[in-house]
Amino acid sequence: MEFKRIKMAYFSPTKTTKKVLENIAKEIGIDEVVDCDLTHSKETSQTIETFSDEIVIIGAPVYAGRLPVVAVERFRQLKANNTMAILIVVYGNRAFEDALLELKNLAIDLGFNPFAGAAFVAEHSYSTDELPIAVGRPDSLDIEDTMKFALKIKEKIKNLVTSQTQIDLDIPGDFPYKDAMPPNTVAPVVNESLCGECGMCIDICPTGAIFESMETDASLCIRCCACVKNCPDEARVIEDIEWKAMGTRLNANCSARKKPEFFL
Repeated sequence: MEFKRIKMAYFSPTKTTKKVLENIAKEIGIDEVVDCDLTHSKETSQTIETFSDEIVIIGAPVYAGRLPVVAVERFRQLKANNTMAILIVVYGNRAFEDALLELKNLAIDLGFNPFAGAAFVAEHSYSTDELPIAVGRPDSLDIEDTMKFALKIKEKIKNLVTSQTQIDLDIPGDFPYKDAMPPNTVAPVVNESLCGECGMCIDICPTGAIFESMETDASLCIRCCACVKNCPDEARVIEDIEWKAMGTRLNANCSARKKPEFFL
């Protein structure tokens, strides 16, 4: 069967999940691509029509083997009428564990009909120049894998008789899911000698955790590190000892390249 439109619904603080979805949509080759960005709180007030006769690519990053709680809350705005869905999780070269299964179950609960899924790798949120973790990914090899995935998607679409066809998509993971990240008590801090007070961090924070003083409410911080990676003055830094230690462990233990995994 044929579809005339793809919609991308995603939560992507550092824009790597968005990049993966854009690459997939481009390679599938349907001309009309509609963006549904649920990353920032200002987007959560938008009116989202019920999804129906399009293909929807739903994407989120993986935090400690689960979907970010805030991403789940925002995805719950979506309503579908047995709409065909491609499920994508993006992780930092450690493991995606229960996240893709969680996304599948959430999508079904929202009325989607998942017919394909994948776990792609992107640069880890904790990656730094000193402690690189999957730095620069998705890279050219990932783009090649995206093309392979898109070809499989196109073939599967061609063989669909109707969008009402129920797909039994086999996704790895455990239920009950592993515990989610505990409530946060630390956040990036500001090097005041470098900060130009441009407000970039305020605008880019997906949970509104950063105030005009440039200070951060740690209870709202989800450790996405969008503020750290996007600060033009490199004034946002991680100082917490345990957080730094986690970056050291990830750098030491997750250096071997992992490839995307497809589930069709």
